[in-house]
Amino acid sequence: MEVIYPGSFDPITNGHLDIIDRCVKKFDKVIVSILNNTSKKTLFTVEERKELLEKCLEKYDNVEVDTYSVLLIDYDKEKNVISMVRGQGPVSDLEFEMQKH
Repeated sequence: MEVIYPGSFDPITNGHLDIIDRCVKKFDKVIVSILNNTSKKTLFTVEERKELLEKCLEKYDNVEVDTYSVLLIDYDKEKNVISMVRGQGPVSDLEFEMQKH
């Protein structure tokens, strides 16, 4: 089974790496997908984030690092993956997400 772990990863944190480490043990393939949101100001470019992630994750055989700039649901369909993993960010992120519903 494959899983997508989407995020901005700007910058990558130990928390991100912990989630990926847990995923590689439970899934056949983990696709770490970096959001390329051109309307958001980022610390690192999407290319720099991809390179950093690839270096951090080179020890894993079952991890693919990719980028996307479409809706996540469309990206999931493109990759033909139906499972997704999300980390818990700051409470402010949760509050923002709850306001949208």
